[in-house]
Amino acid sequence: MQISKFATPEIIFGNQSISQIGESLSRLGARKVFLVSDPGVLDAGWAEQAIKHIKESNLDYHLWTHVTPNPKDYEVHAGAAEYRDHECNAIVGVGGGSAMDAAKAIALLGTNDGSILQYEGVDKIERPLPPMVMLPTTAGSGSEVSQFSIIVDSARKVKMAIISKSLIPDIAIIDPQTLMTKDGRLTANTGIDALTHAIESYISLAATPLTEVLSLSAMRIISQNLRPSVASQYNLEAKQAMAMASLQAGIAFSNAILGAVHAMSHQLGGLLDTPHGEVNAILLPYVLEYNYIAAPEKYRKMAEAMGENVAGLSLHDASRLMMKAVTNLTGDLQIPVTLSELGLQPEHIELLSRNAVQDVCMATNPRDMSAEDVKALFQKAM
Repeated sequence: MQISKFATPEIIFGNQSISQIGESLSRLGARKVFLVSDPGVLDAGWAEQAIKHIKESNLDYHLWTHVTPNPKDYEVHAGAAEYRDHECNAIVGVGGGSAMDAAKAIALLGTNDGSILQYEGVDKIERPLPPMVMLPTTAGSGSEVSQFSIIVDSARKVKMAIISKSLIPDIAIIDPQTLMTKDGRLTANTGIDALTHAIESYISLAATPLTEVLSLSAMRIISQNLRPSVASQYNLEAKQAMAMASLQAGIAFSNAILGAVHAMSHQLGGLLDTPHGEVNAILLPYVLEYNYIAAPEKYRKMAEAMGENVAGLSLHDASRLMMKAVTNLTGDLQIPVTLSELGLQPEHIELLSRNAVQDVCMATNPRDMSAEDVKALFQKAM
C-alpha cells in the first residue's frame, strides 16, 4: 500500500455554530482579527453576526469586503497591505469559496514576502501562516477544509491553483443556517461544484480508502438533497445535508486532489470570470465519458452511490447510468448546457487547452490527457 497523508482542520458543525467564532479565535491566540467577506454576505447579515461574536470575545477586528466572485491577484495584494497596515494577527473568512480563498491568500502574504503570483503550484510557501478560521456560507467550495487557494492571475487571465498544507485553516465552522440566504441559482452552482469535488476526488490517482469513503458519501447525499435545497431556501433539512456533503467532498479533494474538470474550468473562470459551478456542470459529462476506461469499477460504485440500480448490469451499462444521473441532475437544476452560453468563443479554445494541461489538477486525472484531447472536449462542450 502506498504511503499517504490525510489532513483536516478542527471542524465545528451545526446550527448556530457561528456563535463559536470568537471563542475559536481566542483559542488560537488572536489579538486583532482581519475579517474577509464580500458584499453579498455582508448584505445577508452573516459578517455582522461574525463580528458580534468576535466582539463578545473581547477581540479587535478589521472588516475587508473588496473581493469579487473569482478573486484577483490585485485584490489579494490590496487585502494583504490592509492586513499589515491594521496590524492584525489572525484571519477569518466568512463567505463562499471566493472570500475564503482570498482570505487564505491574504494570510499567505501576511507572513510571506513577494507577490501572490510566485506561489502558484505546490508547496511554495516557506513561512507559517497566521491563525485562520473559515466559515462557509455556501455548500460547495470546500475551501474551509482544503489546502487550495484559487486566485486569478489578472495579466494572464488564468486561475492559479496554490496548494500547500499551510493553507488548511486551523478551524472550520460550518453553520447550515447560513445557506438559507442563498438563491436557487447559487445553491445549484455550488452544489454541482461539491458533486464535482466528490467525483473527481474519487477517481483521482491520489485517492485513498479514507478519501473514497467521503467522496461516495458526498455523492449519495448530494443526489438526494440538492434538488430540494435548490427548490426552497427554507428547507433546513436539505441545507444541513448539503453542508455535510460539501464538507465531506472538501476533505476528500483536499487530500486526493482533483482532475480534468477543474483543470479545464480554472481556465474558463480566469478568462471569462464565469460561475465555477456552471462551468463544472457543463464539462463534467464530457470528462466522465473520457475518463471511463481508466476506472470502470469505480463508475459502477458511483452509480450505486447516486441511487441507480446496477444489479446485473455490465460495467459499461452501469457507467452509462452514472453519467445519465449527472446530466439528469444538472438538467433538473436548469444549469446551462453549453460553454457558448457562458460566452466562450471557438478562438479561445487553443490557448485554454494548452493552459489546462499545465494545471496542477491535471496531474491526478485518472486518464492521460494531451492538449489535443482537452481541445476536443472543449469543442464537444460548445
